[in-house]
Amino acid sequence: MVSFAPIGVIHSCFGEKFGIPRQAGLVPAARATLDLLPPYAAPEALRGLDGFSHLWLIFIFHGIPDGQWQPTVRPPRLGGRQRMGVFASRSPFRPNPIGLSVVKLERIAIVQGRITLHLSGVDLLDGTPVLDIKPYLPYADSLPDAVGGFASQAPELRLTVEFSPAAATFCATWPDDEWRELIVQVLGQDPRPAYERASSAPQRYGMRLKGMEVHWEMRGETAYVTDISPGS
Repeated sequence: MVSFAPIGVIHSCFGEKFGIPRQAGLVPAARATLDLLPPYAAPEALRGLDGFSHLWLIFIFHGIPDGQWQPTVRPPRLGGRQRMGVFASRSPFRPNPIGLSVVKLERIAIVQGRITLHLSGVDLLDGTPVLDIKPYLPYADSLPDAVGGFASQAPELRLTVEFSPAAATFCATWPDDEWRELIVQVLGQDPRPAYERASSAPQRYGMRLKGMEVHWEMRGETAYVTDISPGS
């Protein structure tokens, strides 16, 4: 038996699994904080970390249904129609629900003994337990000649994003100046399940983002944001 204790917890703009980008770095406006837990909230444990621009986070997938793992999955990059081995994917449904993400370190804040890492470009659900932090080393971790299999290129933005007058007004009056850009980047990635993208039926969706409920509908290849309201 092997057991691990989380060293910290993520507080993210993503309040539910739906809408989270499928890889880190695809939505630069997606921000989060990592609050370290005792006894790991020790300033000396972070000595030198501020010299690195990016970090590897090893974390536990949470907020996903319990179930028995399967040896094959349907990767979204293949339209959700072809099966690949689970070890050839980054599916959260794994023998051990452990994830790995590289995120940008914006700054480290130490206030009254509380240590918080401010991050961007995250693909992490709010409340994610983090098991470890490792610095990203460009000379070792960036391999220009690596082959990416069926996901060799970053996905292109699939959708144009437009706002209703009410939604645009909300974004304009929100104190966070990245709020509108966050919605554009998240919806532009087309968070819909792959099997729904070919449907001609009316499609309306909602997601929890930064504690708010964001609702949109599909109009051709445009995600039209109808309204933004406080989350329940």
